[in-house]
Amino acid sequence: MVLVITIDTEEDNWGGYTDRNYSLENLKRIHDLQGLFDRYGVRPTYLINYPVATDPLAIELFSDLLDRGRCEVGMHCHPWNTPPFEEPLCSFNSMLCNLPEELQFRKLETLRNAIRDNLGIAPASFRAGRWAFGSATARSIQKLGLRIDTSVTSYTSWTDSNGVDYSRVPPHPYRFSPGDIFLSDDSGELLQFPASVGFLQHDFEICRRAHELLKKQPLKKLRLCGILDRLRLLNKVALSPETATGAMMVKLAERFRALRIGYLNLFFHSNTLVKGLSPFNKRDGDTERFFHSLEEFLCYARDTGIECCTLKEVRLGDFCPCGRELQECRSASRLLLDGTMPGIFDTDSVGARAARGGGAGDHSPAPWDLPRRGGR
Repeated sequence: MVLVITIDTEEDNWGGYTDRNYSLENLKRIHDLQGLFDRYGVRPTYLINYPVATDPLAIELFSDLLDRGRCEVGMHCHPWNTPPFEEPLCSFNSMLCNLPEELQFRKLETLRNAIRDNLGIAPASFRAGRWAFGSATARSIQKLGLRIDTSVTSYTSWTDSNGVDYSRVPPHPYRFSPGDIFLSDDSGELLQFPASVGFLQHDFEICRRAHELLKKQPLKKLRLCGILDRLRLLNKVALSPETATGAMMVKLAERFRALRIGYLNLFFHSNTLVKGLSPFNKRDGDTERFFHSLEEFLCYARDTGIECCTLKEVRLGDFCPCGRELQECRSASRLLLDGTMPGIFDTDSVGARAARGGGAGDHSPAPWDLPRRGGR
């Protein structure tokens, strides 16, 4: 099983998409956070936005971490504080995917150039601010040389905030092409690695349908999702210490393992590291709770042999986002679960499986419900 940790590394001003002013006090806690990761031998992926990429102290911080090989740095775009500034500031325009494609590209190019010029790297990974990813965004990051996106939040819709509906996307990675960001395409040159969201119950698809139904009117008024959650009959959980305890994240990981989903993407925001800067850290003790939940899960990952890597090191079948040939890519993750679809999620091809004495039909396919192109 493979674990990546992705951190939206951004300004302090949660929800401040109608104001281009910002502060970066939360970055002072990155040292404490990285110290925890170092104790467990984990290298996270910091997805940094334009304010971070152009801040002298942040440049010094992440340059040092990169020089020591302790992390990956990718891109995270908040359009309201990423030049050029041509759109009115409002909720709709805070979703990158809602902007004209040409403006999206120029903002992303500005961010890519800032990271390249200030940190001396070519970023390979991306997450849209507010999870606002679309086909135009995919085309833009592909033109800029990025290979992996992690903007999808499985089983979650952001349409109430003028965003994207991911409610029918399951939580496994897949290759895709910009023309349809929801279609698994074996020949796609981009990799989608969703933020891990799932259910603690056995059948994710039944849970998804029930959750979706109960969120619609008139049933929504009855707040049945909350009732069923408290009764432990329908528990939707994100692999994030912002909203889940360590024990809940462990249960979700075990559910992924049982369903033969061999990839985990633990995610959170850097401003949650400081009390009062995000909705997930409001009260006394919330910071300690956050770090305790995170360490509890890291301890579980270590003790159960879960492999930790950065986003650009993830290998999906015959595809590696770093762009190098697999035989040249010594850092690519190779420890994946058996039982997943040959050539898509296994490190081994069908031929290699047969050479070991097992045929292509040794394992039943995992119950993915994402439409696919490629016919493997």
